[in-house]
Amino acid sequence: MLTLKKYSYLIAVVPLVLPLLMLEAGRATGWLNLFAWGVPLFVFGIIPVLDLILGKDALNPDEEADTPRMNGQLFYRVITIGWVPAYAILLVWSMMVLAAEPFSFIGGLGWVVSIGIIGGLGINVAHEMIHKDDRLETLAGGLLLSLVTYAGFKVEHLRGHHVHVSTPGDASSARYNQSLYHFLPRAYTRNFINAWRLETARLRRKGLAAFHWRNELIWWYGLSALALAGFTLAFGWLGAVFFLGQSFIALNLLEVVNYLEHYGLHRRKLENGRYERTGPEHSWNSNYFLTNVFLFHLQRHSDHHAWAKRRYQILRHHEIAPQLPAGYATMFVLAFIPPLWKKIMNPRVEAYYEGESHQLTLNT
Repeated sequence: MLTLKKYSYLIAVVPLVLPLLMLEAGRATGWLNLFAWGVPLFVFGIIPVLDLILGKDALNPDEEADTPRMNGQLFYRVITIGWVPAYAILLVWSMMVLAAEPFSFIGGLGWVVSIGIIGGLGINVAHEMIHKDDRLETLAGGLLLSLVTYAGFKVEHLRGHHVHVSTPGDASSARYNQSLYHFLPRAYTRNFINAWRLETARLRRKGLAAFHWRNELIWWYGLSALALAGFTLAFGWLGAVFFLGQSFIALNLLEVVNYLEHYGLHRRKLENGRYERTGPEHSWNSNYFLTNVFLFHLQRHSDHHAWAKRRYQILRHHEIAPQLPAGYATMFVLAFIPPLWKKIMNPRVEAYYEGESHQLTLNT
């Protein structure tokens, strides 16, 4: 089963070829503008159905027999690192398609949204790589984030979110009863500002100024600026709109996923004033097989937070971890409908804190 699952991760490269398939389908049928919206329809329409059909997967590798072997296999890294040049090529090709094809305004918007969703999936790939010690992987992760103008994630996620997750100090941890529309603007602003604050603090500890050349945010955002300039010079205003548009969709995809990953869960404050250690019980998980291989096991989020450097292929299911009623693709859509989201999720949060209901309002 582990061998079968190994090659199932090739499903994670499907998004990179979806735009080409949708373009050819649109040309063949004459419904170009309809198929321009094919990626969101596939990700948020077809995948949830396939999740239900294919079911769940709670298989864990054996820590002694399987984990060391799987951890060292190059196959898993090739997929993630290969995502970077593939997405860069896709980005340029997609812009050429947008400039050349007779899209209507609605069709062009759908094309930008489709590419942005793939960029959001790319942030997840970058997320896997920036957690590693290997220099090539961290550079590849930073470059991928630069292509969606979200370089601050590389700093804030590692030094902010993973330190303060499920506490009031983390803008990426949604509070109980907080709507997505209340959560998103705060996540944008606080995470951007916090990334610069964290990098400034790091440089000051080294006796360096905030805008020193060793400030990595300057380099990553500089690459984003160069990409924006390149698209603008090559394609004019349309190129600028395309690059910034797909970036905006991508970062929103990431922040919506952040919303559902920790909704209503928080670490209890101890008598000494500190928060309890992050454990499997502080993240929502989902064992639906397809979405898990599609997202490089992102849905085994508890294991990732408890042991952040574990590679995606060896992340484990924990019985203690709270479980979502569906995969991330389904929950993503529900998050945009606050009454429905709260009707489904609030009872689960309340059940988790049964007997200590005062916990529900501590971090709101």
